[in-house]
Amino acid sequence: MSLHDTYGQPLLTFPELDKSPLSIRAKALVFVDPRSRQLRADLEQLAPLALPVLIRGETGTGKELLARQIHRASDRGGLFVSVNCGAISPTYADAELFGYSAGSHSGTASSRAGWFGSANGGTLYLDEIADLPLPIQTKLLAALENREVTRVGAQQPNPVDVRLVAASSIDLAQAVAAGKFHERLYHYLREGQLELPALRERVGDILPLAEYFIGIYSPRLNLSVPPLLSDGAQHALERHSWPGNTRELENIIHFALLVSSGEEILEQHLNLPETLSPLAALERQVEWVLRGSEEERGGLKRLLERAVARLAGDNG
Repeated sequence: MSLHDTYGQPLLTFPELDKSPLSIRAKALVFVDPRSRQLRADLEQLAPLALPVLIRGETGTGKELLARQIHRASDRGGLFVSVNCGAISPTYADAELFGYSAGSHSGTASSRAGWFGSANGGTLYLDEIADLPLPIQTKLLAALENREVTRVGAQQPNPVDVRLVAASSIDLAQAVAAGKFHERLYHYLREGQLELPALRERVGDILPLAEYFIGIYSPRLNLSVPPLLSDGAQHALERHSWPGNTRELENIIHFALLVSSGEEILEQHLNLPETLSPLAALERQVEWVLRGSEEERGGLKRLLERAVARLAGDNG
């Protein structure tokens, strides 16, 4: 886990071995925007506690980065084990997650601990936990509550000490109401919750992340001097709604570096779809300032007062 300062705030990235260019995960997370700074404070409070954590956020926001930071700040000595629940085979989910004993399957001469056993003493991260089959959800809850697992084909359970950090891009309460998620597991996870806002709700994080991706991709493209973001490009990035969140921003910056030829990245290099209306963009900027410091809010108030006074004078 990489953690260093950017714009005076920590930057979270994946370890070097996990920085595959083919990865579809969000690869960076910063804490510049007021909502991000509050998220960081909430994380630092939860991390040392022996509680499960549920991270709620849209796809591409960086939920796994948060999970890794929780593990890093927890001082748990075991491994951080990341599992994409959507990639687990429904047929072999039990064995994949909880392990199996020797001879339990044809051709298996040895036993395996499974993902749960591999995370013993550490943290098990289950991405998109709602994708787990309901019977596996029931067994998962029992393993967490009893602190033991029974491998497929085994007669006796094995003790385990695993902290669960789960993530979901959907509202699990709605999944519970629809009968698609285990209600008691949901309440177990709710002991510790973190809400990771979408990138469009963290406007203050957009430019720092863009600068980070410029710094990452410029050497890969043999650019000796990383280009700067023009004022127009900066405004366009802050106006965009980012349905794909941080992953989309990374792709946009990568593309812009490929098509730009000067010392600046211009707005047209970003190839963004239609942007917000001026009114919608203004509303977003106002919302961002209102979440900021007292000084920022005071500046906005003075600006609005001058605007109202000018309108009154024009109408007089």
